[in-house]
Amino acid sequence: MNRQARARVVRQSASWCLGYPDAQLIERVPLLRTALAEQGVASLDALLEQLEQLPLGELQRSYVDVFDLSRRHALYLSYWTDGDTRRRGQVLAAFKQRYRNSGFHVDTRGELPDYLPLVLEFAAIADPDAGEALLREYRPSLELLRIGLEEDGTPYAGVVAAVCATLPGPSPVDRAAVQAMAGGPPVETVGLEPFDPRLLPMAGKR
Repeated sequence: MNRQARARVVRQSASWCLGYPDAQLIERVPLLRTALAEQGVASLDALLEQLEQLPLGELQRSYVDVFDLSRRHALYLSYWTDGDTRRRGQVLAAFKQRYRNSGFHVDTRGELPDYLPLVLEFAAIADPDAGEALLREYRPSLELLRIGLEEDGTPYAGVVAAVCATLPGPSPVDRAAVQAMAGGPPVETVGLEPFDPRLLPMAGKR
């Protein structure tokens, strides 16, 4: 099985599934099931079943509850590493520069450039190599998101777990292991002051 093809299918599927649910997403469910089954990926099945069974209004309310009302489930990758600090502006500019360097026009559709569904679509379609590099660099953010979703029992956990599985090596088992992966102190830095000594770059980040 071609690893890159599998990763691209998973990342595009996850990009759609982690966006705000709408009628277009519901229409895509059969396509998603077929594409993921061809790649032997079952991690998204719980969410796909929910998309098939629940009314759209209920799906949308659930999405807001999971992602918009809880910092534990932030879909913005640099939110986990830089929080609401001045330094984050530089990080977001760096995301935009990655997109420009790819040679593709990336439509952010009004979202911040570190929005996970946008990064996943970039990795799946526009520039798989640059996209994978971003996902590897921000893997601690992905893993903290996965852990939070798993702890809260939401089917979105399987979607993020599938994305993590496209990256090398096993996922860390807990937050302490994520911190070790990040190269040191806690990476959940939301609310820290811009120059707080605990607000340190992740390993390999400049």
